[in-house]
Amino acid sequence: MPVEGRPSRTAYRVAVRRAHHQLADRPLVLDDPIVLRLVDGSEAPDDSRAGRLLRAFIVARSRLAEDVVAEAVRNGVRQYVVLGAGLDTFAYRNPWPELRVFEVDFPATQAWKRTRLRVAEVPEPPTVTFAPVDFERQTLADGLARSEFNATRPSVFSWLGVVPYLTRDAVHETFAFVGLLPPPTAIVFDYAPSPSTMMPAARAAFEALAARVAAAGEPFRSTFDPQDLARELRGAGFSAIDDWGADQINAQYFAHRSDGLQVGGAGRLVRAVVAFD
Repeated sequence: MPVEGRPSRTAYRVAVRRAHHQLADRPLVLDDPIVLRLVDGSEAPDDSRAGRLLRAFIVARSRLAEDVVAEAVRNGVRQYVVLGAGLDTFAYRNPWPELRVFEVDFPATQAWKRTRLRVAEVPEPPTVTFAPVDFERQTLADGLARSEFNATRPSVFSWLGVVPYLTRDAVHETFAFVGLLPPPTAIVFDYAPSPSTMMPAARAAFEALAARVAAAGEPFRSTFDPQDLARELRGAGFSAIDDWGADQINAQYFAHRSDGLQVGGAGRLVRAVVAFD
């Protein structure tokens, strides 16, 4: 998590990798031209093997979230909550005027983002609402209650690049809140499996990334066993749980590429839907 009073350093690095994808990779997995306006180009792109694997994972998780949103909008859902929004740009590319986007983030990170938007002359559309929340000190319910969020209507939640930085208690609290919302509310998030379950190359990549984020003052705090996590989600009210590892992610988003871009085995993606009674 960010140091109090300071925006997230990792949020900026994630945006740099999304921006580099726009310039370096074809075909695009995530079409995000706005992110190019939010980074300043001072950080050199990482085209090492580990850097490409991480870049692929970052764009795949955003693409999955936006695919789930598109399906939900077709089914009548009109609320999308971006938890730990960082420099996510969906709200400024939102093609559906009937969809309200709620950006939830650490207060300092959110203020920093809004400054970058102003400098880049990216307007804040009327369909976006900002809800500042410190996930370790406040509940998501409290933060959304102060916004225009309607807890009686189904929603989509994305929670990307956040879960590993939180304690298990904070993660479970969020699952419990989202799981009580009306079906077919859905959540998309990524997490790190236990390093002991990873293949040696994936474990080395994970440990190297963990060392970098710890050095930036934002250490990883939680990993999960996929079977235990599925039980936790079902207990919180979710069904239709899709938990994707590298094989499923690569088949969905990186098949038949000539550039070899793909994800490794250090992260997993989950889509879970609140069950109908």
